[in-house]
Amino acid sequence: MEPVSLILKASFIVITLLTVWQFYRAAKSKAFLIIIVVWMVLQVVIAQTGFYANTTAVPPRLMFQLIPTVIFMLVMFLTRAGKSFIDRLDIKQLTLIHTIRIPVEIVLYYLFLAKTIPQIMTFEGRNFDILAGLTAPLVFYFGFVKNKISRKGILIWNLVSLGLLINIVSIAVLSVNSPFQQFAFNESKAALANFPFNWLPSVVVPIVLFSHLASIRQLIIKPQQ
Repeated sequence: MEPVSLILKASFIVITLLTVWQFYRAAKSKAFLIIIVVWMVLQVVIAQTGFYANTTAVPPRLMFQLIPTVIFMLVMFLTRAGKSFIDRLDIKQLTLIHTIRIPVEIVLYYLFLAKTIPQIMTFEGRNFDILAGLTAPLVFYFGFVKNKISRKGILIWNLVSLGLLINIVSIAVLSVNSPFQQFAFNESKAALANFPFNWLPSVVVPIVLFSHLASIRQLIIKPQQ
């Protein structure tokens, strides 16, 4: 991987820890902290072995960062205990989590400048995820503090922001070297295979995704809360 500044690496470590801390504020769950810390340490160890750096493997090694978290989320949404946990989450804090998408997008831009991710994955390309981050504090303030945005409006915002997230995840998946690659054939994607930036697909994105899905569930099944 091309050299990336220590400041950029340290910044992303802080971003990831803030994401975890913000979700903990919504969950107030020690079990969550234990699980996420174990998962984060595991991802550090795997990245250090060079496992994710294999760009010729099929399926793409990136999938091993995403699939376990997707399976975990499915279990949470399909089991009684999982649904009970989801319904106890603080939707206000779940909304504020999305402000983290602003510094994430700034880091991605500088990783592009360092030639370690393709331009298409930044706001100079086809990544519009920063819009969710910029609007999150407004939705929190006017939706939950001032009650100027209806729950239907908050639901729509979650759905649109979820679409933005799915957009960039799809672009990332279709940019890695694989038989299904569609983008960024001649650009490096090395950052996401190395610590700490491998925490983006394995930690930050799953938390952001889960926060949207949990909020959407609460807004649909408990509209008068």
